[in-house]
Amino acid sequence: MNPHLDKLQSYPFEKLRQLFSQVSPNPQYSAISLGMGEPKHPTPKFIQQALIDHIDGLANYPTTVGSDALRGAIAGWLERRYGIPKLNPATQVLPVNGSREALFALTQTVVDPAAKSLVVSPNPFYQIYEGAAYLAGAQPYFVNSDPSRNFGCDYDSIPADVWQRVALLFLCSPGNPTGAVLSLTDWENLFALSERYNFVIAADECYSEIYHGSEAPLGAMQAAHILGLSTVERPYARLVVFSSLSKRSNVPGMRSGFVAGDAEVLKKFLLYRTYHGGAMSPAVQAASVAAWNDETHVEQNREKYRAKFAAITPLLQPHLQVELPDAGFYLWADVSQTGLSDTEFAQRLYAEYNVTVLPGSYLARDAHGINPGRNRIRMALVAETEEGLEAAQRIVQFCKSLTQ
Repeated sequence: MNPHLDKLQSYPFEKLRQLFSQVSPNPQYSAISLGMGEPKHPTPKFIQQALIDHIDGLANYPTTVGSDALRGAIAGWLERRYGIPKLNPATQVLPVNGSREALFALTQTVVDPAAKSLVVSPNPFYQIYEGAAYLAGAQPYFVNSDPSRNFGCDYDSIPADVWQRVALLFLCSPGNPTGAVLSLTDWENLFALSERYNFVIAADECYSEIYHGSEAPLGAMQAAHILGLSTVERPYARLVVFSSLSKRSNVPGMRSGFVAGDAEVLKKFLLYRTYHGGAMSPAVQAASVAAWNDETHVEQNREKYRAKFAAITPLLQPHLQVELPDAGFYLWADVSQTGLSDTEFAQRLYAEYNVTVLPGSYLARDAHGINPGRNRIRMALVAETEEGLEAAQRIVQFCKSLTQ
């Protein structure tokens, strides 16, 4: 057996299942889960119809590189969304079966298992980053998010001898679970570090289309273009961007996303995926073309999230330390003022009010003396507004009961 498998921790939802295993929720309340970041808004009908209309594609083996139509649709979306020069669909874009498997697979492509490399990850983080590092033969190096920096990571704190061993740096902007968005200055500093130490940046942007202000989040390729890195001899050198239709278009079951950026990295990634068996179903490709070519449903989806967050966040603020995030569909709340730890809060809330939230410590690791998720909870506001408001009202009741 691969010895690196023994380094993997239980997934956060398995830890949550164990936390709740000896608890019976209050039967007076119906179950409401804010635990998993699974979109619950309806899938647009036109995407469903596109899938049905191309169901005959199941009779064909798909190619790993995907159809010209899909790669062209993705390149067109990136151009419109970020104002960047249109990418070469043949060399700078690759469809993938959701960003999760692609994040894992890219790590296996980039990391030399004999080099004892490091993979830098934000902390808290999406657990795939850690697992992908271990199974590639690398060691994760965590950089803690800092509430005083809008949950940004202090990459300047990483010493030079660490940077010299880095093969890959994972970024998530907008962040999971914090919702924080990197600034142009952040990107400029990271691009300079990537050039100096020759590591690849993997920018996870699957929450980019759910934002609460008037300005769309800055993307990695957009930042590179602004800084003049899209027109050099090797455009987007050492930068690969991941995105997905799951959150943008409410189609998590389609498992449809893309990787784009440095053509040299993507050439090797395509070789890996050809052996890995990562081709996308032709029917899903056709439905994905329809989704990437339409923005109306995305705007409607975003407005639903804005209304939901505007209604729910003020209800919770008198009782928890929580602010409207830059983007994404999570609230990242500090529960310290309740006198409970994050795990105690989650367990008692489930037992007494049948509401599920995810303890923040399950999404982070002890690093540099702290666990930056400790005493925080993640609430995924993915259901319709009515259910979200009901959950928020129960959380308020629970918090009030702690002070009586």
